[in-house]
Amino acid sequence: MLRRFRLEEPQSVAEVSELLGRFGESAKVYAGGTELLLAMKEGLVQYERLVNVKNVTGLNEITVTDGSVTIGALCTHHQLETSAALTEKLPALKKLEQNVANVRVRQVGTIGGNLCFAEPHADPGTLLIALGAKLITEKSSSKREIAAEDFFVDAYETALEADEVLTKIQVPVPAANGRSAYLKFGYLERPSVGVAIAFNLAVGCAGPAPRRVAEAEALLEGKSKDEAERNLAQAGAVAGRAAQAISDLHGSQEYKEHIVGVLLKRAFQRALS
Repeated sequence: MLRRFRLEEPQSVAEVSELLGRFGESAKVYAGGTELLLAMKEGLVQYERLVNVKNVTGLNEITVTDGSVTIGALCTHHQLETSAALTEKLPALKKLEQNVANVRVRQVGTIGGNLCFAEPHADPGTLLIALGAKLITEKSSSKREIAAEDFFVDAYETALEADEVLTKIQVPVPAANGRSAYLKFGYLERPSVGVAIAFNLAVGCAGPAPRRVAEAEALLEGKSKDEAERNLAQAGAVAGRAAQAISDLHGSQEYKEHIVGVLLKRAFQRALS
């Protein structure tokens, strides 16, 4: 059962930042609430205040420029899975969003909430790392860009400062001959392992946080198709170790490391096709 809390209703990013700075760890940003409210009901976390950001205008828009797609942090997963812009420019991200959790979660859960909650078995962060995305954050007096690969610090921990608000995700559009793919595996609702390949190679869901694997990238980048395919087994082993897999209900460490290699081979073939 939820304990009593105060709901704050700011109208701007500056107001959100001021509230977070004033109340510190006793306050938490509230968007879709699909992860946060569940954790509060289970008594895993407790906050005196929830700062509702759903009334802040301009954070639920998708815009396309020459070289990138900018996604507002309050865009729901459903908004992304039905976006014409993603269909044209980022089909791998659209396909991922179509398979996030379940219909109820996709209707109310937001991309920004998903990233900031940093649940280890979440999908989007892994592909955004592979796509070379940048996360735009703001607070009362400044704005900054954080590379997606630097945003996730640990399980449920991000690089956001206490009074910072994630406002946008900027995703480069692959070139006309660019290739990208995201594959996941799991027998529970949350994935056990996720592998993404695009500009970069990233693994997630197996360990505490999604990670870019530059060492595995080097085995594939700039190689002929035949040479890259010969290197896939080695790249998969490297990526499996880099995933920092943890034994849990989703599988043992060794099992997850093996699945990383399997998914990398499949993602490579899907990207080529």
